[in-house]
Amino acid sequence: MNKSMSDTQTLLSVRRRIIGPSVKLAYRQPLHVARASMQYIFDADGRRYIDAYNNVPHVGHGHPRVLEAAVGQMALINTNTRYLHENLQRFAEALIATLPEPLRVCYFVNSGSEANELALRLARAHTGAIDLIVLDAAYHGNTNTMIDISPYKFNGPGGRGQPPWVHVARLPDVYRGEFKSTDPHAGPRYAESVGERIAQLRARDTGLCGYIAESCPSVGGQILLPEGYLAAVYSEVRAAGGVCMADEVQTGYGRLGKYFYGFEQQNVIPDIVVLGKPIGNGYPVAAVVTTPEIAASFDNGMEYFSTFGGNTVSCAVGLAVLEIVKSERLQAHAEAVGEHLLAQLRPLKDRYAIVGDVRGTGLFLGIELVRDRDTLAPAAAEASETTNRLREDGVLIGTDGPYHNVLKIRPPMPFDTDDADALVRSLDKALAALGS
Repeated sequence: MNKSMSDTQTLLSVRRRIIGPSVKLAYRQPLHVARASMQYIFDADGRRYIDAYNNVPHVGHGHPRVLEAAVGQMALINTNTRYLHENLQRFAEALIATLPEPLRVCYFVNSGSEANELALRLARAHTGAIDLIVLDAAYHGNTNTMIDISPYKFNGPGGRGQPPWVHVARLPDVYRGEFKSTDPHAGPRYAESVGERIAQLRARDTGLCGYIAESCPSVGGQILLPEGYLAAVYSEVRAAGGVCMADEVQTGYGRLGKYFYGFEQQNVIPDIVVLGKPIGNGYPVAAVVTTPEIAASFDNGMEYFSTFGGNTVSCAVGLAVLEIVKSERLQAHAEAVGEHLLAQLRPLKDRYAIVGDVRGTGLFLGIELVRDRDTLAPAAAEASETTNRLREDGVLIGTDGPYHNVLKIRPPMPFDTDDADALVRSLDKALAALGS
């Protein structure tokens, strides 16, 4: 056994002893990472892996301009929002400039979980109601309340089921769901599920706090919502007095290529937008942006304060990330590379019966594996095997979806066409090895 293998085994042994067992590792053979640069990760032996999995380092692992911003501001002062500092204003103004009216008021926090918590508080303060509508298979964070509104967790292993104030609407999945991609009215038809939940609340004379959904459900299986879905949903929710919340943690900042935010694809404007991990490129930065009206409702006498949210270093980092996205034209890059990658992935459906669906846009892509194209029986074990074979071949992807059978491709934005070609070669080889 060489030294790096010995070190890996030691790390694994110690981790199992001192880290909680519910904190899981990726891959059959755990990856002992040492460093990373842009879209690549290097293990303890110096082997390079194409990172097609981690969307947190949005502008690339260790981007020098992000590092410069963090270190430079850390050397001056790192403190909270109870003091005046230019960074808070500059970051907020730059962020607001990417969003449509009337989204003009910012709150900064540390994580997507905390941001979604705050979004829910804002909605409840504004409406005076408690009950919330969510999508089936949704995941919005790891706090107690976010587990309560995430069917992916509360209906999964170890979950305690659906709280009475949470109402689950049908996931608008045009591949696996009742209404397919060939149905031009799929969007409004899926939206009827939300209308049904609202009707049930009205029958009980119960108010509606709002509706929250990822603009493109990620844990739900890398899904693009059908045309007209959110427009119909938002109309129903607002008519019932609720607030419309868009969770853009996975899709914001140009990942979709054609759209800077996922909600733009649906031609709607949310009342609250939630942004998370990618906006800090790995530094703990997240944000909630809302309307002046909702912010005024939240200003009810109770001070809101997050010790690290909006601190001077976070704002310097956040501003740097946003400037990099624009100056390096990463949105256009994601569109071009995504189209190149999709053009190579789609033919896999013709070569392998196990490939049921290839979907996505930009650098937000999913490949659903099924054992039978008629029954859509999910090929979860095969999806896991595929990710492990790619890892052995130097390419990192993950799995997601309610049945864990969707191959998830969400790389850092510098991921290029050469990386895409390498991914497809490895995937082709892995699928062939399955004998499918």
